[in-house]
Amino acid sequence: MKYFAHIFIILFISLAVFSCTEKIDIKLDESYARLVVDGSITSDTMAQTIRLSSTSSYYYNQPAPMVSGAKVTITDGTQTFPLSEKTPGIYQTASSVFGIPGKTYQLNISLAKPIGGYADYFATSTMYPVRQLDSISLLYHPEWSKEGIWEVKCYVQEPPTVDFYRFLILRNHTMLTDSLDEWFVTDDVFFNGNYTNGATVAYLQQGASQESLSPGDDVTVEVNGIGKDYYDFVMEAQAELRGSNPLFSGPPANVKGNISNGAVGSFNAYSATRSSTKVPVFK
Repeated sequence: MKYFAHIFIILFISLAVFSCTEKIDIKLDESYARLVVDGSITSDTMAQTIRLSSTSSYYYNQPAPMVSGAKVTITDGTQTFPLSEKTPGIYQTASSVFGIPGKTYQLNISLAKPIGGYADYFATSTMYPVRQLDSISLLYHPEWSKEGIWEVKCYVQEPPTVDFYRFLILRNHTMLTDSLDEWFVTDDVFFNGNYTNGATVAYLQQGASQESLSPGDDVTVEVNGIGKDYYDFVMEAQAELRGSNPLFSGPPANVKGNISNGAVGSFNAYSATRSSTKVPVFK
């Protein structure tokens, strides 16, 4: 009897589980379009670039629509730099423009046609100074993986102020960390006011096509002095890109930028300094 009782219980549970299966149609709301802004002004003398696009439907299986015909300027309150549209949605200053640490810059955008109910947008960002790197070094760890891993270290006297940084890596003048999810951003809580005697700023996987180094290659570290608002923006965006943990955690919130009127994205003013070294013979 116990055997048949067990069979009955198993069948009952199976029927209960499978009978709970129901097809649910999830309706994804078509949210209103919003302006997307991606741009900066740096301490480098160059054509400063602002990229304008708009959000689109979840089902719109195409690149984001670019926004043309806008009037775009950057000003520090004394000088105003106009931007011209070079290609659809890509606006640039003259190549002689550069930012000055300590100044606050305002981006002004006037659209030819409103997006999300607004035609005028603005954002402000302060450019913070950054100390010149003394040097960088490369430390090879053959035991860390099959092909080995390079540890990139930097040496600099960090000021006693509260600072935030972004580190970028170039190989032979080509950017390796060319997307937001590859950037390393940090505050100075662990080395504020001290000498960073070989602080690790990157790891490069030997054998990976985009990161492999060869003897004689030129490796450059670019460090940017950024504001806390941009540091927070990058950290939140990286968290969204890397997914939720645990798997079934709550829905993510929108990444908060600094553009007015509900636009998406960020305008950032940052300073830049660089240091380079050559890859030694390591095999």
